[in-house]
Amino acid sequence: MRVTIDRPEVLNALNPLAHYELAEAFDAFANDDLLHVATISGTGDRAFCVGTDLKARAESGQDDHPETGFAGLTERYNLNKPVVALVNGDAIGGGLEIVLACDLAIAVSTARFGLPEPKVGLAASGGLHRLARQVSLKQTMEIALTGNLFDAESALRYGFINKVVDPQSLQAEAEKLVNDLLTCSPLALRATKQMIFKGLDADTLKKAYQAEYPEHDRMLAGEDAKEGISAFVEKRKPIWRGR
Repeated sequence: MRVTIDRPEVLNALNPLAHYELAEAFDAFANDDLLHVATISGTGDRAFCVGTDLKARAESGQDDHPETGFAGLTERYNLNKPVVALVNGDAIGGGLEIVLACDLAIAVSTARFGLPEPKVGLAASGGLHRLARQVSLKQTMEIALTGNLFDAESALRYGFINKVVDPQSLQAEAEKLVNDLLTCSPLALRATKQMIFKGLDADTLKKAYQAEYPEHDRMLAGEDAKEGISAFVEKRKPIWRGR
């Protein structure tokens, strides 16, 4: 599934309607067994998403998000399918939080990142929790306390994007990455993602090993596990059924 934030007139900033429309899109993704991978990007070449539409926020006096968080994604804790951020431009504030909530991210070399909320009297809220879990504490503090923007190479060095590409190469690199994911069993992808995140929630490594992972059990009992072994033995490409 390809999701595009289409508000280029405000650099793809999100108002309440956009949040709920994105939540509906990711609900559909989560509930459709024929959809195995999602990408999210922004319209245009200037911005991926620059966060909250501050004009809309000023008019309403409050934020209005679905239960699944900013962009209907950042507090969606039970989504075991991979989501890829295609960062076509600036990812600022909530836009950076979206990137942090995705499992993989490719960014164009011209993209800028940052959490500038303190510069308008706010804190970055949920973005701080994800940032501190993906970046070292000192780097987290510098990003969060200064509110300064930084470039794509810095984001790559910090470790929350996977690759920096020329703008004209973004779609080709995205197709390659998505195709790499689709060569894998959909059930194996879900099991892998669930085990990584649920395992990280465990207090100790021992508890992570001992925890129950329903997607892993589903994978082992499914047709795809048998198909994968048969295809390997028969030296052919597997035909995944996602069941």
